[in-house]
Amino acid sequence: MAVLPILIAPHPTLKAKAKPVKEVTDAVRALLDDMLETMYDAPGIGLAANQIGSLERVLVMDCGAREEDEETRPMKIINPVITGVSEELSSYEEGCLSIPEQYADVERPAAVQVKYLDENGKTQERVFAGLEATCVQHEIDHLDGILFVDHLSNLKRNMLMKKLKKLIKEREDEAANG
Repeated sequence: MAVLPILIAPHPTLKAKAKPVKEVTDAVRALLDDMLETMYDAPGIGLAANQIGSLERVLVMDCGAREEDEETRPMKIINPVITGVSEELSSYEEGCLSIPEQYADVERPAAVQVKYLDENGKTQERVFAGLEATCVQHEIDHLDGILFVDHLSNLKRNMLMKKLKKLIKEREDEAANG
């Protein structure tokens, strides 16, 4: 397993649509393992393949406890399709590993039903609610080339992206001088 570099917006791969996985192979499973390690290292609760430069339709997530003494609940999801959404909406403050240190409230369905393949190539269908529903929708958006800031007003999105550019410039200056 390896920790992979995470692409930062506005990298063009983040706006590209991922292609469905034709067959769940050892290479796909290795990619999922690397993605989980990368996500935990970041640290984050979800990661889509676009974020590490791959356009395969896969994501990983773990909304389990973030404390070291509590259990994690890693999920490896291949070719996810949302098959149902609740009428009830919920709002969470979302962030993104590809848009570091920027957060905003995003309203999404409070629960979603998702059909997908697991790492063994078996079809699964599950209802996600609460934080897991937000996370899986956020990651599926990534696979469709959509960032959480795309759900915001133009004004809010532009403000966040300006802050991100400033942060990137500061990090580049620190690296050059440090």
